[in-house]
Amino acid sequence: MRSILFEDRKIKDLYPACLARPAAMISCGGYRLEEIIQSLNLPTIHVPRPHLSGTIPEVDRHVLSGVDKSDDDYLLFINGRIVPNQNNLEHLQKWVSTAEPGIVTDQETILAALVPSDTFSPGDLIAETLVKNLAEKKLPNRKIYLQSFQFPHQIIQNHLECLADNLAYRTRCAEYNQPTPGLFLAPGAIMDATATYDLSDGIIVIESDARVGPHAHLQGPLLLGSESVVLPHASIGSHTVAENNCKLGGEISCSIISAYSNKAHFGFLGHSFLGSWVNLGAGTTNSNLKNTYGEIHLDVGDQRIATGMQFLGCLVGDYTKTAIGTNIFTGKTIGICSMLYGTVSENVPSFVNYAKQFGKMTAVPPTVAATIQSRTFARRGISQTPADLELLRDLYNDTQSERDQFAAGLTEEPLVL
Repeated sequence: MRSILFEDRKIKDLYPACLARPAAMISCGGYRLEEIIQSLNLPTIHVPRPHLSGTIPEVDRHVLSGVDKSDDDYLLFINGRIVPNQNNLEHLQKWVSTAEPGIVTDQETILAALVPSDTFSPGDLIAETLVKNLAEKKLPNRKIYLQSFQFPHQIIQNHLECLADNLAYRTRCAEYNQPTPGLFLAPGAIMDATATYDLSDGIIVIESDARVGPHAHLQGPLLLGSESVVLPHASIGSHTVAENNCKLGGEISCSIISAYSNKAHFGFLGHSFLGSWVNLGAGTTNSNLKNTYGEIHLDVGDQRIATGMQFLGCLVGDYTKTAIGTNIFTGKTIGICSMLYGTVSENVPSFVNYAKQFGKMTAVPPTVAATIQSRTFARRGISQTPADLELLRDLYNDTQSERDQFAAGLTEEPLVL
């Protein structure tokens, strides 16, 4: 048996979190779905949207030849929008142990399916037609409850609910030093002697080679990823997760910060999601509570979604940067590769220089985005690849309609060296 992570048409309702990555690579509760299903002990391959093929492991790019019917009696298909929490993992583990073919749906959306491999040919494993092929198998319905993301705010919602359980699971799966009960330090993790912590509401996990600087304060539950840094005097509140190679400073709470992103300076980030390679300039602050203390609504495409949340900050796509002193209103979504200046009072699409407060808005062409990406990568010792450049071009073209609806006729901003 092997597992196959796939995506469906509803993936667009999760933008900007998965614009530049497969949905199974969204961080929530300290895990990505692709990580947490490793506990199923099955070989796993991705079948993402075609333009994201360069973001997945090399072996997955040969998916058409990857299914050997002699070795795989069943194929477990898992929708990438499944929440990476312990409940979902336990339901999938139990299903795998029984190996009963069937399909799990939610309002006609396929969330998972267990299919005999001899009924599935390699030609069926095409991203554009995979869901249709699954539906045509006429599999029996299985009454298995699997939580899934429908809209971006649910990433934060589920993160708050599942972080404590996921951290407990994490500490059972690896070896940590515990200088005090509830504080878990992986090999190479360093906490300055003057740093303080509060474990009254949850544990703190600091992964390998991460560092907590002088006079910083951490409040659990919290996860600091490998090689990430908490800068001096930072206040990192509960339910904060930073993946690997992040820099954290100022005040942060209830937020997800994806790999290689920086919120290094003073300013507030709360109840927010940052994609990878995001940089928040000094003094950048977001609002996570309306002045009316009312429910926050989220605009997703042409839908206005009642989130049921009183606290919700911003959701920011990969590679986006903010200038110093940027302020972001409650419940705003920001696309990938955008540049923000001043006050951000509305959703901002991808590849936009947003300086509306100063009377200027332009498009960021892929050539400019590529130059910035190359410089950003170089600071971390990473080389830009042809696949990176191709992805930026594809994403720019795919998001053109968003920019047209936002502000028709945006001129392209030249690179200022």
